[in-house]
Amino acid sequence: MPFGLNEYCGSTFWNASLLDRPDPDLTVCFEQTILVWIPLGFLWICTSWQVQGLCKSRQIGGSCSRLYLIKQILTGLLLLTSMTELIFTVLEDFELARESITDKQKAAVFYVNPFFFTLSWLMVMLIHEGRRRINDKNSACLFIFWLLFVLCDVFMLQTLIREAIQQAGPPDLPRFVLFCISYGLKSMSLIVSSLSDLSSETRASAEKNPQISASFLSRITFNWFNRMMIMGYRKPLETKHLWELNEEDKCQAIYSKFEKHMNQGLKKAQKKKQRKESHKDAEEMNGFNRSCSQDVLVMEEKKKKDGRRKPRKEKPASVTAPGWLVLALFKTFWTILLKGVVFKLFHDILLFVNPQLLKLMVSFTEDPSIYTWKGYLYAVLLFLLAFIQSVLLQQYFQCCFLLGMRVRTAITAAVYKKALMISNSSRKESTVGEIVNLMAVDTQRFNDVTNFIHLLWSSPLQIVVGMVFLWQELGPSVLAGFGLMILLIPINGVLASKSRALQVKNMKHKDRRMKLMNDILSGIKVMKFYAWEPSFEDQVSGIRQNELKMIKKSSFLLSVAIFLVTCTPFMVTLVSFAVYLIDESHVLDAGKAFTSISLFNILRFPLIMIPMLISSMVQATVSCKRLEKFLGGEDLDTSAIRHDCTCESAISFSDASFSWNRSGSPTIKNVTLDIKPESLVAVVGPVGCGKSSLMSAILGEMEHIKGFINTKGTLSYVPQQAWIQNATLQDNILFGLNLEDLRYQQVLEACALLPDLELLPAGDQTEIGEKGINLSGGQKQRVSLARAVYSDTDIYILDDPLSAVDPHVGKHIFEKVIGPNGLLNGKTRVLVTHSITFLPQTDKVIVMVDGAVSEMGTYKTLKASGGAFAEFLNTYGKQNQEGEGEPTVDLVTEEDLALGGGQGPEVDEAPVDAVTLELKQELSEQIRCRTGSRSSVRVSLKRSMRNKERSSKKQGCVEVVKGQRLIEDESMETGQVKFSVYWKYLRAIGWLSSVLILLTYLAQNIATIGQNLWLSDWTNDNNNTNQAFTTDQRIAIYGILGLAQGIFVLFGVILIMVRTIAASRDLHSRLLKNILHLPMSFFDTTPTGRIVNRFAKDIYTVDEAIPMSFRSWLSCFFGVLGTLLVICLATPYFAIVIVPLAVLYYFTQRFYIVTSRQLRRLDSVTRSPIYSHFGETVTGLALIRAYGHQIRFLANNEKIMDDNQKCVFPWIISNRWLAIRLEFVGNLVVFFAALFAVLSRGSLDSGMVGLSISYALNVTQALNWLVRQTSELETNIVSVERITEYSQLDNEAPWVLEHRPGKGWPGKGEIQFVDYKVRYRPELDLVLHGLSCDIRTNEKIGIVGRTGAGKSSLTNCLFRIIEAAGGKILIDGLDISTIGLHDLRQRITIIPQDPVLFSGTIRMNLDPFNGYSDEEVWRALELAHLKNYMESLPSKLQHEVSEGGENLSVGQRQLLCLSRALLRKSKVLILDEATAAVDLETDKLIQSTIHTEFADCTVLIIAHRIHTIMDCTRVMVLDVGRILEFDSPLALLQNKGLFYRLAKDAGVTLEGDTAL
Repeated sequence: MPFGLNEYCGSTFWNASLLDRPDPDLTVCFEQTILVWIPLGFLWICTSWQVQGLCKSRQIGGSCSRLYLIKQILTGLLLLTSMTELIFTVLEDFELARESITDKQKAAVFYVNPFFFTLSWLMVMLIHEGRRRINDKNSACLFIFWLLFVLCDVFMLQTLIREAIQQAGPPDLPRFVLFCISYGLKSMSLIVSSLSDLSSETRASAEKNPQISASFLSRITFNWFNRMMIMGYRKPLETKHLWELNEEDKCQAIYSKFEKHMNQGLKKAQKKKQRKESHKDAEEMNGFNRSCSQDVLVMEEKKKKDGRRKPRKEKPASVTAPGWLVLALFKTFWTILLKGVVFKLFHDILLFVNPQLLKLMVSFTEDPSIYTWKGYLYAVLLFLLAFIQSVLLQQYFQCCFLLGMRVRTAITAAVYKKALMISNSSRKESTVGEIVNLMAVDTQRFNDVTNFIHLLWSSPLQIVVGMVFLWQELGPSVLAGFGLMILLIPINGVLASKSRALQVKNMKHKDRRMKLMNDILSGIKVMKFYAWEPSFEDQVSGIRQNELKMIKKSSFLLSVAIFLVTCTPFMVTLVSFAVYLIDESHVLDAGKAFTSISLFNILRFPLIMIPMLISSMVQATVSCKRLEKFLGGEDLDTSAIRHDCTCESAISFSDASFSWNRSGSPTIKNVTLDIKPESLVAVVGPVGCGKSSLMSAILGEMEHIKGFINTKGTLSYVPQQAWIQNATLQDNILFGLNLEDLRYQQVLEACALLPDLELLPAGDQTEIGEKGINLSGGQKQRVSLARAVYSDTDIYILDDPLSAVDPHVGKHIFEKVIGPNGLLNGKTRVLVTHSITFLPQTDKVIVMVDGAVSEMGTYKTLKASGGAFAEFLNTYGKQNQEGEGEPTVDLVTEEDLALGGGQGPEVDEAPVDAVTLELKQELSEQIRCRTGSRSSVRVSLKRSMRNKERSSKKQGCVEVVKGQRLIEDESMETGQVKFSVYWKYLRAIGWLSSVLILLTYLAQNIATIGQNLWLSDWTNDNNNTNQAFTTDQRIAIYGILGLAQGIFVLFGVILIMVRTIAASRDLHSRLLKNILHLPMSFFDTTPTGRIVNRFAKDIYTVDEAIPMSFRSWLSCFFGVLGTLLVICLATPYFAIVIVPLAVLYYFTQRFYIVTSRQLRRLDSVTRSPIYSHFGETVTGLALIRAYGHQIRFLANNEKIMDDNQKCVFPWIISNRWLAIRLEFVGNLVVFFAALFAVLSRGSLDSGMVGLSISYALNVTQALNWLVRQTSELETNIVSVERITEYSQLDNEAPWVLEHRPGKGWPGKGEIQFVDYKVRYRPELDLVLHGLSCDIRTNEKIGIVGRTGAGKSSLTNCLFRIIEAAGGKILIDGLDISTIGLHDLRQRITIIPQDPVLFSGTIRMNLDPFNGYSDEEVWRALELAHLKNYMESLPSKLQHEVSEGGENLSVGQRQLLCLSRALLRKSKVLILDEATAAVDLETDKLIQSTIHTEFADCTVLIIAHRIHTIMDCTRVMVLDVGRILEFDSPLALLQNKGLFYRLAKDAGVTLEGDTAL
């Protein structure tokens, strides 16, 4: 081969003597062949995929930019130089041939090289064009090609210059000139290819995402991210500063790809499971005798016949074969996994070159005969290798973290979509809290494990390669060390399995805690009413205690694992060296020792990471099972709901039976009925008879047992409990539809929402809080109804929408919306109602009893039939006889309440209906009497629309209306984390413990340095004739120092674990205590998701992430200090370089931390809406599915997740940006350590050189980890900051004060309001304007008024849910503001408007403190007419109430709330619309119970149904926060004022009342 090349070049190919001298050189032939072929070979290998743009499209993609033209011109010039050289060679040889001189003719290389150059330059020009066509002009291949060419040509350039100097001028001037020109052109091409080539098309998108246009050099150094880092350093980043995501990182792109593989995997897993089960069944069958199996077959056949109508098997399909989720993730993300494999593989290969260079460096120090240039070469090679490793490592890490981000996105999106589709029975298996945990914790665990996933193959590879190199150094003795490593694997395995078991238990505790927290936050108002906070605080604290016990056990296991990891490298080294030195002929010199140490250090990383990987894998396995169980759960089965358009009926039931549980008895039994199109059908019946279940069956929300339902057309649904989104009032009504002004106006007017628009701070643009927190019950229900009406569908399912509104409003709504002349005339309406006033106007009445239809027909038919319905009417219908069928258009509506003695409609105003006229009068009255109201009040919707249009045009300059924003953006700290936050955390750990922890880590590092210095001294023993220590002593002391390291680490880790758990307990305890002490206004204006995030993500960070960060930071910090100290000891000159390197390092990391910290904060803030939106979705699931808006909600979830990804992605890149720069600093440390070792060659012993460089090789990673851990600690400590923020919010008044009321207080129940004023928040207007009245002992006071009049506010004031803005309330002469809240709330009782129940037993819901006996509880249930139902339950009082009380009807929930009141039996009782959700019969029973059981109590009754307050002692009429009338019902009726008109509207008259 060399001989052939000699002939090819016309000169010697290789001459080793050229390198064996102080000024080395390469042969010209080597430079003309090998150094030319390397770059050209690389170019031609890359060609195939670089010119794809030419093949794929004939259309021209991007425009010709200046940079593109410069590239083509430079390549064109290179083409000319190669052609010129070829022509010149041809002419030269032609001249020689003509002169017949054959021995001087040019060698083949002079023809071949220019020819290949010409072809290559043409190829480069084609590549440029191809890249332009696909609009991606930044080619990585071309950059590497130019770089290789410039580097390889350096050798030829120095040879030519050397020859020119030696011969006083270049021997071949034309070729010298051409080479210099071409070298200049190549260097320019390299510079140009490192710049980003932007076309006009990509310029705009590059502004939104600079990564799109980044050049190759910019990509590998992450220079394109500089702009974000500078921006983040100058000012705190906000979400508006963040760049757009790449298409492949958007939620929609990720999930659509994942979903395809997930569905395939799920189907296969289900089939596999079914096959296993059928195989198992067959095996069992073989065990029977023949006759027995015949019987079984008969039974099976019978079962098949019975179950034919069932669409699915009895066994839930959620049971799947495990492992399908991981497989689906692998199939989705295999490309990025493969990229990671390639980067990691090359990095690991280069990793093992460093010890070999170290060995050469030590040999260089030991042997003075080695030329100095080799020392410099080794130093440069160490630097270059380290730099290439850094680039590869950062690309690998980017792949890992991007994979983690995408996996998290895919799983979160899958959980959200599954929650939208899941069946009710499957949903009941997982509470909202548990599903939030799937999103918050389990997806994070998958994210964490992807960061280490490549270590599964990389760690064994590194260990095997390391052992091969160690064998070369120490021979068979290395097997002793390897054997020790093998021995430790099963120990780690045992620790991992125990850790896994603890993890499973801990997740259960976490789920229980989050479930309970969700319950507490959902029912916080009820909890405050009843003063139950201490009971629930104890329950949460109990679960938390168990959770921390599990964490403590896991921590002890982890500390043992860390002890083993610390001891393993030195034990392996010790055993290997000891066995090696058994043979006395073996000598441990510096080369062997430090190469071995360097290799052992490489092995140290996989050994440290394996336990972490196992731990992450264990956690991910647990999470995987939980996710597989949820994602594999049954979807909602709507096969029983048909949509046959040929059917005559709008809704038809055909012998249909449905149940809430697959295994439970049917709730809807054998129903057969037809509802004709365009008819109005009422569904009536007692509480718990199945009315709401019937509606749910139509919606397909129940488990199908038999029969079917057919619906014709689109559906709208108004649930019994209104579901309101955290959005503007207008958005709640439009519900994703486009705004049509005329229709919108009609809907608002018909649903009686106009007066509310005037009362709301920003009209229909007012933001409504979570669950409609800033709307009254009536307003929520009317918004819910308006949403349905605006949706303009064919069928309307109305589940008792009139129960939450006042009777006059109900009448107005029935007339304008639901009734024969309403907006929905011509639509099919199914109305569940407890009011019999509207029944005569319906087309059909369906009477439900115990889940079956007992009667059905027109009102008149049923009334005449003399059945149960007729009897019911006779009993409860008297009060409604008067004006039963009157058209409400002539009646006074809800707006009368504001008028005082206002006049009715004038005759000449005929075109305006009574409602509008009354509305106008009401508004003029409001302008007169409301203080602080706006100067301009909109008197009609059209004017309001005009105002809104005007304001929207001025949006740029007009401030947001006061009170328009209810939910403010989450507060977020900016700038550096305050030192006080660290101070608080350290104080929670304990000062003594903190000092001890620092001392143990310092001692461990001193032991490490001592051990290495001892080894360095040991390696010099063979050079000294007088050895101070024997080999045995050397080994013993080395071992003792190593063991000391392990013991100090073990002690430090245990101390950190114990004290951080104590700190975690303290932080959680203070957070919980403070949250329960916060006023209601906080919960009104803070989304639940935001608080849940504190208890889920932030507590998880404090529990698990901060201790790990703290531990790693201490290790890295002392490690870096130790490294610098050792290098300075070896080469004191290094101290000169430390200062500039330290400055560079400091500014880089400060620059980074500012941006990184802010990005982490933004991540936390943008993550909260994911959980809030999810919680909101789950709550309104039935409604979302009824409207068919699943796709819109999925899109909204994708948008929210993308907003979060916009924070996560730049944070990932910021870490890589930092790492590449820090590793460059680390690489400089390596270079200078090696350089100074070369410079100090004569004065240094080889042991110190080996120690210095082996330490320097580790510093790169240590520096990087130190900044990462500093940042990690700082970003994780943000969780402490966020928890502390919520632990220091202003509390409501103290629960107990020194001044306490007497035991018998209140003994009389006298209530006095003295000029009482109140507002909900400081910036809002008063809601009660100076109320003054006296309520005497045992009086029954009815409180009425239109929606928003201040009725519920009055009850809130009695419980001090809102505090007085002026005046006072006296109960039995005692000012309630002078006593503790619990002393007040425990002595008076309320039955609230919303019947809130908590997850737990019935008994816990009635008596959480266990203060009453079972007999007393049963007595209360009996009086509340629930005893029979409770006795029918298998568990009776221990019956589990599902989340939100979903397994009980609304009526039953309300009766349980009555039981609570009966159990307390306090002297003052408030009923806040407590009978709104029950039928008239149950209402009558409740009223009679209240009259008998609370006869000696003062009772305040807020009611919609006028007849329920007709027998009250007095009635208070409220409007706009003022008392308009206050007298006995009889007197008020005789006065013919507001109450009279109100009563008349409800069908109650003076005669009727007298008759009663």
